[in-house]
Amino acid sequence: MLHAARVLAAEGVKVGGVLQRATGAACGMEMEDLASGECFSLSQELGSGSEACRLDTDSLAHAAIAVRRAVDAGTQIVFINKFGAQEAAGSGLRDEIGLAVMAGVPLLTAVAERFLEDWQAFTGGTSALLKPDLPSILAWWSETAARAGEH
Repeated sequence: MLHAARVLAAEGVKVGGVLQRATGAACGMEMEDLASGECFSLSQELGSGSEACRLDTDSLAHAAIAVRRAVDAGTQIVFINKFGAQEAAGSGLRDEIGLAVMAGVPLLTAVAERFLEDWQAFTGGTSALLKPDLPSILAWWSETAARAGEH
């Protein structure tokens, strides 16, 4: 999705939201605010004895603010890294996904197959499911923008 966001931005589309980037570190979850380019860690290391990483709730709040700022700034498309376990459980960036949709801003996110039922319930079955590749995303955006008169 990050590549798609970069391609759309290069075409002059006002993109916003947050997407994950790999950092190469053991707990390498980093988010990029697409509107500002700012990157921030999404996870925190739990110490040398830990075998897991933990979601940093302060960084999650930072991501939520970035999404809200993008919607308020008139972004044409919002990217959110994923609708995952946090969102399926009613937290994470679920409210921000709803905010973008309620504002009428097209939203693109990834949904793992195991959360597809939760996603369908959340969206009322009104979402479009795409192949996770650049041509599918760009075709969807072209159709979406044309319907909105933005293309």
